Amino acid sequence: MEINKSNFKVLVAYADQNEHTQREVATKTDLSLGLVNSIVADMKKEGLIDDTGIMTSAGLEVLKPFKVDNAIIMAAGMSSRFAPLSYEKPKALLNVKGEILIEREIRQLQEAGIHDITVVVGYMKEKLYYLADKFNVKIVVNEDYYRFNNTSTLMCVLDSLKNTYICSSDNYFKENVFEKYVFSSYYAAVYAEGKTEEYCLKTEKNGRIKEVTIGGRDAWYMCGHVYWNQEFSDKFKKILVESYNEMDTKTQLWENLYMKHLKELDLYIRKYPEDAIKEFDSLEELRVFDKDYLRNGDSQILKNISKILHCKDADIIGIVPIKSGLTNVSFKFEVDGKSYVYRHPGQGTEKYINRASEAESMQVAKELHLDDTFVYIDAKEGWKISRYIDNARLLDYENEDQVKQALKMIRRLHTSNMKTNCTFDFWKEIKGFYTSIKEAQRDNFEGIDELKGLMAEVKNCVEKDKTVNCLCHCDCYNPNFLLDDNDNMYLIDWEYSGMCDPAGDIGTFIACSPYTMDQADKVIEWYLAHIPSKEELRHFLGYVAIASYYWFVWSLYQDCVGKPVGEWQYLWYKSSKAYAERTILLYKE
Repeated sequence: MEINKSNFKVLVAYADQNEHTQREVATKTDLSLGLVNSIVADMKKEGLIDDTGIMTSAGLEVLKPFKVDNAIIMAAGMSSRFAPLSYEKPKALLNVKGEILIEREIRQLQEAGIHDITVVVGYMKEKLYYLADKFNVKIVVNEDYYRFNNTSTLMCVLDSLKNTYICSSDNYFKENVFEKYVFSSYYAAVYAEGKTEEYCLKTEKNGRIKEVTIGGRDAWYMCGHVYWNQEFSDKFKKILVESYNEMDTKTQLWENLYMKHLKELDLYIRKYPEDAIKEFDSLEELRVFDKDYLRNGDSQILKNISKILHCKDADIIGIVPIKSGLTNVSFKFEVDGKSYVYRHPGQGTEKYINRASEAESMQVAKELHLDDTFVYIDAKEGWKISRYIDNARLLDYENEDQVKQALKMIRRLHTSNMKTNCTFDFWKEIKGFYTSIKEAQRDNFEGIDELKGLMAEVKNCVEKDKTVNCLCHCDCYNPNFLLDDNDNMYLIDWEYSGMCDPAGDIGTFIACSPYTMDQADKVIEWYLAHIPSKEELRHFLGYVAIASYYWFVWSLYQDCVGKPVGEWQYLWYKSSKAYAERTILLYKE
């Protein structure tokens, strides 16, 4: 018997090995009774079902190519849009209507007869390990989750791609959408009325997807699970492997790679009602779907905000992730019509940031009106709440007035005679970073010994100057100087602050700028409010070299913990060498 979609449906209806009336089968398959009668007659002739309506071994053999082999659940990503809950645990572990999302999905797969399930983990992976014991699933770790997209997850499970469900760990299926037998490869879709930014589908008459556009109007769009049959898996694996060395492939969704090869890959649409599949993109979407989440939410971050701002969890609205920041993750939110920012300390920052020192310095910054945005900081855990500055602008290094304003603020701090109990020692911090870098075998590159030698000589020179330490910001570069609509300036992010040589702040300010050597000299002059002596100039330039070197070594450490900082690293490497060489020459004169 040639298998088409109709007789496949009838075959599957009998696959449970129970007796069925043909009327029951017609209802179950949504086929006419007459068509079912005809198909059943043919099946009996072929020996696929017996006279009592029970499927035979021959019938099961015909269905074998359509039997689902396994399921892959993608759970490696952070889901940064789901702030703040995703800062505390993987989105897969959200409790929705009394069930953990990924647990519900695993149970639904198992209830459909699919027991070979692999969960690919990455972000906070240890929180998902328990699934192996609880549900007898396989765990695969994607070490590239933080830098590449879900194509990297598929690369981890290439050998498992057969007749396979590809699932997201954070989907909520109202009813069980999974089946033991599937006729053809498909992508689940729901309908969007009006404008949408989702991946919209156009299909041929038989349902084959012929076009995918990002964004559209009044369209069916990709939503939820996907099923790949063996043929699709084989073709897609070949395409993925051949193109994976291209950075564009590594950093994109697998759907984008599929879009480039639509003609080669047969994928059909499987339409579902709008409420059948839920993909929660924000806490507020979840709150709308699960009213009890307002009462049963277990987010410590929301509890922190509620405690400090004297509000209820439900009063915290308008949550929007903020992507800027090299070490932390933050989000904007509103309470009672006022906007705030919550800063959540980044992974591994406790190793090199003294949160107690930051808390002390924040109080000083508020007293000196250097940062009037400050509301509260937890000195132990490092989370912080600040007022949000509407239309905030970063300091422009090319704007002389802004630069002079920033330098006056730094000078105000340095001359305030304010003290804290903490110090910031560039060299102690550098030594600590090198310990971690060496363990990761990232300290053995060409030129590092020469650079270390230069910096040791600079250290020896500046320490002979016997400069008195004062309270310093120790992270003075333009993203930490914000301006509001009235050109008021705020010096934010006091994580690295402590007692230090004041030249360190100017060193960082210059090291992280696009300034030439001549411009650097001018910045030092503006800060001092006079033309620097040779002794002053060489000391400050020495700290440009030291600050550059510190941030270069810090960036290597960030690489080791999976937080690459990009182009900053090379900028700091170049600056440390150039300013070290000039400093040494000036000290030798």
